[in-house]
Amino acid sequence: MQTEEQLKEIVKQKYSEIALQDKETNESSCCGATGCSTEIYNIMSDDYTEIEGYNPDADLGLGCGLPTEFARIRKGDTVIDLGSGAGNDAFIARAETGSEGRVIGIDFTPAMIDRARINTEARGFNNVEFRQGDIEKMPVSANIADVIVSNCVLNLVPNKDSVFRDIFRVLKPGAHFSISDVVLVGDLPDELRSAAEMYAGCVSGAIQKNEYLQLIRSNGFKNILVQKQKAITIPDDILRSYLNEQGIAAFKSGNTGIFSVTVYAEKPLQPAEACCAPSCCS
Repeated sequence: MQTEEQLKEIVKQKYSEIALQDKETNESSCCGATGCSTEIYNIMSDDYTEIEGYNPDADLGLGCGLPTEFARIRKGDTVIDLGSGAGNDAFIARAETGSEGRVIGIDFTPAMIDRARINTEARGFNNVEFRQGDIEKMPVSANIADVIVSNCVLNLVPNKDSVFRDIFRVLKPGAHFSISDVVLVGDLPDELRSAAEMYAGCVSGAIQKNEYLQLIRSNGFKNILVQKQKAITIPDDILRSYLNEQGIAAFKSGNTGIFSVTVYAEKPLQPAEACCAPSCCS
């Protein structure tokens, strides 16, 4: 069984390759996992092209939703984009927060940071920056962000609990996040879950939807809302890399579902009060 650090290295290597590819190459594969599918088939991403702030050079086709569309960003906000890639969601957030706001993108792949910075400099944005770092331990201070967004990234992180804990630390009291991610209903076949390429391709790193929402609750967030949900279908030519025909038929006829969800939640204005009454822990 691979360790968390080994899984992270798989993702880093794969996304270093993806940073050098164009959108068309990434969209014809499994969330950017090159060669994953021979079909021209965009498994995850939604269409950004009509959204203000969209920059084609920054769109690698790696998302699974439109978190900025639901993020309730206001003028002057400080927005943090987790797993910022080439800068697509960060630039859209910048269009919403305006020149008086601030956007910080965080990514742990150096090649992605380099590409995002080139895109930023080409557009002359002086209120958008990209920092290399682990989203489990963000290179930012506590209580700094008005809004956090992320697009198809947390499912790639082995320790999702640590990510939500750090999101809570970084958000201001009363602030919120809107995150698009991949979740499951029912269990993936072992062959899919253990495959490194599928892990880098966003699917086998996903966890159960109920477990995902519980992680958010257990880290202190309130007013949790699934803003959007859509089913994701894996093409047969991808499944054949991991399952035989009998396994594919069983997978399709079972109760397993793979979904893209966009989830909103708020950090309370006040920390939860400690319970001192005798009946509290009974």
